[in-house]
Amino acid sequence: MPILRLAWRNLFRHRQRTALLGLVVAYVTVAVLFLYGFLDGYGESLVEAYGAYLVAPVVVARTAWWEDPDPAHGLTRLPVLSHPRVQAQTPRLRFAALVRSPYRTEGLEVVGVHSEGERGLSRLAGKVVQGRWMARRGEVVLGERLARRLDVRVGERLVVETSGRRGPQALGLQVVGILRAGVSTVDHSGLYIPLEDAQGLTGIRATELAVRVPRGWEMRAAEELNRVLSPELRAKGVWELMGPIRYDYEASRLFYIPIVGLFMLLAAVAVTSTTYVSVRERLRELSVMESLGMSPGRLAAMVALEAFLASLVGLVGGLLLGYGLLLYTSAHNVFGPLMRLSVELLPESGLTEALYTAVRPHYALYAATTVVLSTLLAFLFPSRLVVYLNVPRYLKEV
Repeated sequence: MPILRLAWRNLFRHRQRTALLGLVVAYVTVAVLFLYGFLDGYGESLVEAYGAYLVAPVVVARTAWWEDPDPAHGLTRLPVLSHPRVQAQTPRLRFAALVRSPYRTEGLEVVGVHSEGERGLSRLAGKVVQGRWMARRGEVVLGERLARRLDVRVGERLVVETSGRRGPQALGLQVVGILRAGVSTVDHSGLYIPLEDAQGLTGIRATELAVRVPRGWEMRAAEELNRVLSPELRAKGVWELMGPIRYDYEASRLFYIPIVGLFMLLAAVAVTSTTYVSVRERLRELSVMESLGMSPGRLAAMVALEAFLASLVGLVGGLLLGYGLLLYTSAHNVFGPLMRLSVELLPESGLTEALYTAVRPHYALYAATTVVLSTLLAFLFPSRLVVYLNVPRYLKEV
């Protein structure tokens, strides 16, 4: 305890130097917390977009369809899932089609959905900003940007053309709702028709079974379902369904982790080098302390404690500031303008316009690495200077 008191007292002998060290560590701490919070929040926004709007938390389809997503490889009969983690399930039918309005024609992926079943699985029905969600055959709901490109409004008609099992098929549909989900793919190219109409056009029952499971259980639930499904069926969790955007996200994490490590190492070097200079300035004082009976080991421990305490003060300040920043950005869509720009640049990526940072207690452990590094480096360098101190030489100068 006397060593701890001495180390704490020494911090205030050079207040400006200690304050600068604290600022360096606090800056790195805030950077570490914010970076991890941003990356985790970005990952959660992708899971939200793909799980609630674009695909589903878990999708069950035939192995042949996963290998070649042709509607001809769709489900011949709907599997009945009785797994305890399954909260809802509904069939969907995806197929390529030409969509004609009186003014324009576009090639799209049309999704046939069960109007009531979809309400219990996705959030699409709640994102209708004009009109209503479809309730019967002959109706269609589409994304806001797609409706703008096709120049159609609620009450007007579209024609969907595709090549089904019975040859070329076409169906006229009335626009009853326009969606604005804030998810790029839904708003730019989402077009949803009743499952019965999709079955009539293609002659296919369904291409997949969309399954809702509790948040965070997507991958494990898919693995558990694969153990009980027939060999021709396979379940995939939402992470497997993201495609290239998933690899972009994982690459970003791998890219930033070494940078964060470098920041923490540089902060620890700053603390150590400053402590080293401080020890050099106090060699005569330390010689006197050793001559009065304080062992070199205790002196070295005191020096390491000074580095530990200086970085700990910065860590505490950085944690307060960093978590305050994360809490604010986890409740306010601060990055909305940036994400909207990304959505415009990458309309088929599945990005969402809302991004909220995540807040996790273990970020503090990551940030504390700076304190550990500072203490270890202080043991290796400034403390080593004290251990091999030439006491008689410095006592002569007193």
